[in-house]
Amino acid sequence: MVSEVEIGRSKRARQAYGFDDIALVPSRRTRDPEDVSIDWQIDAYRLRLPFLAAPMDSVVSPASAIAIGRLGGVGVLDLEGLWTRYADPEPLLAEIAGLPAERVVKRLREIYTEPVKEELIVSRIKQIRDAGVVAAGALSPQRTVQFYKTVVNAGVDVFVIRGTTVSAEHVSNHAEALNLKQFVYDLDVPVVAGGVATYKAALHLMRSGAAGVLVGFGGGSSHTTKNVLGIAVPMATAISDVAAARRDYMDESGGRYVHVIADGAMGGSGEIAKAIACGADGVMIGSPLARAVEAPGHGYHWGAEAWHGSVPRGVRTHLGTVGTLEEILVGPSNTADGTMNLFGSLRRAMATTGYSELKEFQRVELTVSQP
Repeated sequence: MVSEVEIGRSKRARQAYGFDDIALVPSRRTRDPEDVSIDWQIDAYRLRLPFLAAPMDSVVSPASAIAIGRLGGVGVLDLEGLWTRYADPEPLLAEIAGLPAERVVKRLREIYTEPVKEELIVSRIKQIRDAGVVAAGALSPQRTVQFYKTVVNAGVDVFVIRGTTVSAEHVSNHAEALNLKQFVYDLDVPVVAGGVATYKAALHLMRSGAAGVLVGFGGGSSHTTKNVLGIAVPMATAISDVAAARRDYMDESGGRYVHVIADGAMGGSGEIAKAIACGADGVMIGSPLARAVEAPGHGYHWGAEAWHGSVPRGVRTHLGTVGTLEEILVGPSNTADGTMNLFGSLRRAMATTGYSELKEFQRVELTVSQP
């Protein structure tokens, strides 16, 4: 049953919920957290932790991608970022962290005008693969047609196509458009694509052959899309809608399962647990990892929206540093605010509500806060 409210005489709107509006409900049975499994498998890759690190220069470098892989997740490198534009971007990363606020947008645009170099795409992917972890890289829909052959030939394990919004069929009268309905089936690697925020958009992406669908707009703490474009969908409702598309697509396709990956609005462990509870199989996170000692952003966080050439929709955010990647992901935590031991907290949330597997945890009871 869809709940709608009247905006005015000519317009009605659907009521939707964010993570702050919902909460998990404990059950009659609890479990020992040590008996809980949070293992996740996407395509042929089985992971100890159900997450991808967001492809943002402030979060993922080749070195941090390797560290994340060894801890049980997947670090997704931005293949249009500084690591594929410059042989040594470290001085630029330090410069960005030290910029006064009034100079950030202009200087970011200048830095990111350096062309992406195919040889750097190849060498970065090889560096991650040679470390023995899953090598994942991301392109925007606008650059995918240009660089996908280089990415696939370099040996990427998981190919991510990520944008503010991604549709199965992009229409353009001015450039060669990316038609995912034709594109994905021609690749020999699993593709994760998004973001999407509606049932219909997700269903179309699933029909394109994607192994996973990103739900949300990503970069929640660093983008201003809602303010600039007026576009936003509360994440709890968005995930639930896309999970319904996953269910219906399974019936339609005869059992093909597409992973739903929440992307955005998860600054701490509680939101991660709520994302799984709403139907996500895994999460893509950025800002929690930008707080790591190993993060290339030096305690600052920004995404591709911040250096858009004509309509910037992002900011450089100062998050500070709270601990190592290991402490942030699996503990121990030195804080009580949900910014550390993210997946130990997920394990405990599942144990407290009586569930031992991620898929089971999607059935947990939820409550909605009264307005």
